[in-house]
Amino acid sequence: MTISAANAVAQQRPLVTEDPETIGSGLVLVEGGVDYDRDIFFPLSGLHGNLLKLPTLGVSFGISPIAELQIDGGLYNRLSVTSRDAAPLTDQLTFSGNTTHDVEDIVVATKIRVLAESPGRPAIGLRFATRLPNSGNESGLGLDTTDFHVQGLFGKTVQSVRIVGNVGLGILGDPTRGDNQNDVLDYGVSVARAVRTGVEVVGELNGRWSTRGGTPPPGTESRGTMRVGGRITRGTARIDAGVLLGMTSRDPGVGFTVGATWVFKGFTLP
Repeated sequence: MTISAANAVAQQRPLVTEDPETIGSGLVLVEGGVDYDRDIFFPLSGLHGNLLKLPTLGVSFGISPIAELQIDGGLYNRLSVTSRDAAPLTDQLTFSGNTTHDVEDIVVATKIRVLAESPGRPAIGLRFATRLPNSGNESGLGLDTTDFHVQGLFGKTVQSVRIVGNVGLGILGDPTRGDNQNDVLDYGVSVARAVRTGVEVVGELNGRWSTRGGTPPPGTESRGTMRVGGRITRGTARIDAGVLLGMTSRDPGVGFTVGATWVFKGFTLP
């Protein structure tokens, strides 16, 4: 088995902008990696520091030729605290010293390709995602809220270049009030260029824009990250690496990611 053109572009790492293509019926995609972010800020807890994620994990199931179920998360996030600010939930922190750790929030999503790509139009898809509150605010790393996102996905290949765009709505719970929320505009645009067989250079701008007038609830502010990197595909496996730059004071000043992806035939649909 080799990775086909469709399920190859359906893989995002090291990017996070979602391609409308799905991995394919009966296929399973497993990915993992390591992320390191410097100078990141957590507004809810007031913590500044350097964040290690080890590993980041994701698995996707091709539940039909046009639909995909995704589960993403991580086992261990460790923040080396460099400074602290006064913040709404500072008094709930339970760790001592200058290091705190927790798990990554799990995201469960469904992606559906609505229209296939043609010479005159891009591929179009929809993605519905829910972020679960696995990481707690006692560690300073979590929000203890549940978020929902719905996005339109667009993708077009022009010669050796793949261009992908995302736009949608995110409904984010207020970590300090159970009767409040913030609605954000999700956005993303990515470019991947094949430089030779199995080798690509990639880049993206991805984030969210708070629609709330005035000061949004802490933890729901506007965010944005630029990523550049590369990936190499051999057969059913792919390795990748990337560098990221934060666009706001809450995002990492600079970060690094490295990972791998494997696609295999997992089951046969009736």
